[in-house]
Amino acid sequence: MDRSEFREHLFRVQDGLQLYARSYGDLRHGRIPVVCLPGLTRNSRDFHELAGFLASPPGGGHFILSLDSRGRGGSERDDDKTRYTIAAETADLIAACGHFGIEKATFIGTSRGGLILHHLIGLAPALIAGVILNDIGPVIEIQGLLRIRDYLNATTRPASWTAAPRYLQSVHGDDFPILREHDWREMAQAIYRDEGGIPVADFDPAIAAQLQALTADTPLPDLWPQFDAFAGLPMMVVRGERSRLLSEATVEKMKRRHPNLAAVTAVGQGHAPLLHLDGPRQAIAAFLQQ
Repeated sequence: MDRSEFREHLFRVQDGLQLYARSYGDLRHGRIPVVCLPGLTRNSRDFHELAGFLASPPGGGHFILSLDSRGRGGSERDDDKTRYTIAAETADLIAACGHFGIEKATFIGTSRGGLILHHLIGLAPALIAGVILNDIGPVIEIQGLLRIRDYLNATTRPASWTAAPRYLQSVHGDDFPILREHDWREMAQAIYRDEGGIPVADFDPAIAAQLQALTADTPLPDLWPQFDAFAGLPMMVVRGERSRLLSEATVEKMKRRHPNLAAVTAVGQGHAPLLHLDGPRQAIAAFLQQ
């Protein structure tokens, strides 16, 4: 399969908002489908390279559904900004599975997407055949969250598409020394949309604004009970070697509480790892073949 081949879908969820999704491969082949959930302000384009690979014969020939959460990418912006919540986005995910006729799937959740999966396990456990958490777990490091708050709410923006990869490298380069020039270009194309030749972050600014009240003293939820509910399910966690959001100590504790957990380190990457690069890509393909 050519990795550029995907189908675009628009569908409505419970409150009438129109969401966008991409699909790769054929749902009718009988294998468990794979559903990809992006991070807080990211979108389905983050998974394009990985999805194309996993849908191809070398990657296992899977059906891949990649979603844009409400307010991100090709999905509509919500007039009611209070609905940018994990609870609402979990309900959207359940609605999406219903729309596409998915009764059970393996879910890949990057950051916010992984938090949605911690919520999904309590609402619709029968949907989950397996879980891959990308740089997220039951404990979130507050310093990593504060860094996300700061760069999402920064006033500096790239002035052109030529400048966009260099801008992203200036912000994230220390955490991603493995990335090369073409990786930064691909990241820019995933993060930004074009408005009159200018790259603009492809999400509702209200989503980032929610983080502005965050401080070092903000209490964060304990998600260990939700994590423990994954017991018995095939599970993998990918941690960026330089992640500031998911600690090595948390991964070790996750392994003790879920003895069959497959733990993968994305060398030379921070939060959140690009899953189509060498290392994570092969590990995910092998996990899905089990």
